[in-house]
Amino acid sequence: MESKLPGVGTTIFTVMSQLAQQHGAINLSQGFPDFPCDPVLLQAVTQAMQDGHNQYAPMPGLPRLREVLARKLEAAYGQAYDPEHQITVTAGATQALYTAITALIQPGDEVLLFEPAYDSYGPAIRLNGGIEQRISLRPPQYAIDWTEVQRRVTPRTRLLILNNPNNPSTAMLSADDLQQLRTLLQQWPQLYVLSDEVYEHIVFDGAAHQSLARDPLLASRSMLVYSFGKTFHATGWKIGYCAGPADWMQEFRRVHQFLVFSVNTPMQHALANYLQTPAHYLALPAFYQAKRDRFVAAMVTSRFVLLPSRGTYFQLARYDRISDIPDTEFAQWLTREHGVAVIPLSAFHADGTDHGIIRFCFAKQDATLDAATSRLCRV
Repeated sequence: MESKLPGVGTTIFTVMSQLAQQHGAINLSQGFPDFPCDPVLLQAVTQAMQDGHNQYAPMPGLPRLREVLARKLEAAYGQAYDPEHQITVTAGATQALYTAITALIQPGDEVLLFEPAYDSYGPAIRLNGGIEQRISLRPPQYAIDWTEVQRRVTPRTRLLILNNPNNPSTAMLSADDLQQLRTLLQQWPQLYVLSDEVYEHIVFDGAAHQSLARDPLLASRSMLVYSFGKTFHATGWKIGYCAGPADWMQEFRRVHQFLVFSVNTPMQHALANYLQTPAHYLALPAFYQAKRDRFVAAMVTSRFVLLPSRGTYFQLARYDRISDIPDTEFAQWLTREHGVAVIPLSAFHADGTDHGIIRFCFAKQDATLDAATSRLCRV
């Protein structure tokens, strides 16, 4: 059988997690917490099931949940989204990303994306006949060169994909970035933006998340994607949502109804109740900053050179004081010989660009972080 994705094998996340299990290593590779979500949320899911909310939800999502999300977005970013026509609940953020690309992209359309890039973007583009145009961002700042973006846009460029805060670089867009993007969209009326904002609430050092929803023009040309799993420590639930302009959302739902149709009903009821208390997500920056700071402080005596971590629950590090071998080999060696699994950053580049950087996930219990950093400081 001829493959539609001939160059795609097992993801590095699966490879490293399997290697960690094989060698009994502490898994700081794949981005998931090792601590439970709030018992209040778990009880809300149980109560929804006991109350009989166990059949199909409406295709776009539970109306009450979409109304709560519309209020949340307006309170956070000042943009009013119509919950009836502009918000859809999805089976996780990856499904939302794939559906948004499928709804918009026609064969031959060009899509701009920035590397290092989350690994689902490229396959989704190729499966829909799009043409990837990749722009590399360089460490340690991973800032967007808007002059380069202007140079790369053509009349065939249909979509620009942003990840903000960025996984894996942890970089965040600034207010100036939003202005640069606004200028770009004014110059190219055929261009839309897909903004992956799943780490919107995991930002550090008093920074404000610069969502594209903050600007009316950007909001009118952008599909924004969010994740309850990332926000509420429940990645296995695979539930998220997106917000965007009504015309794109109409096409989105045409695809969504045949790809997923509807999303887990009791969890939607539980989330609609849980989101009534904003403190459940507004406390996240301080919660994760404490974990970042604990990890960074413990690594001071190590030979790793840590890069700035501005957002997400990841920490990048150079290892050139330890070895000059390729990053994938180093990650495997670290897992086998020192019992800590990490992700090599070359996995986020289509051509395997290797800057000698690895990624740690610090969304872990303090005991897990302490055990991992103890091992890392002996490397």
